Amino acid sequence: MREYKMRRGEHLDERIPDMTGTVEGYFGEITATQEHNGSDLHVVEDPENPVFERIVAGTVSYGSKKDTLAVDFEERPAEDVIAEGNADAAADAVDAKNEFLLEATGRDAKSRRESMKRTVEDDADTPDNV
Repeated sequence: MREYKMRRGEHLDERIPDMTGTVEGYFGEITATQEHNGSDLHVVEDPENPVFERIVAGTVSYGSKKDTLAVDFEERPAEDVIAEGNADAAADAVDAKNEFLLEATGRDAKSRRESMKRTVEDDADTPDNV
């Protein structure tokens, strides 16, 4: 499960006021919920895109901190997708993930990678890890 922070001064509930509708719009019908760090996330067990096997997405609240977006995209093996003749769906899957994350975080793929990289570097510099 990956968690994404919002840009400074932005809040997830302002970017996506209807998380349920947004998740369904990008990936398909929500069929269940799953608990993660004390928050219930939306689960799409049968995503519309055949590349995805299962998707978990939603808002994680941390009390005094800003909410974060938590997502887990479970993808089917590429060989299976290609064997079924759904190779074209791979590009659509990448677009859906990137568009959803851009809408939620306000960051494009490059900015999200740089942010994750800084987080890992910051964690490595803490006294517990030295």
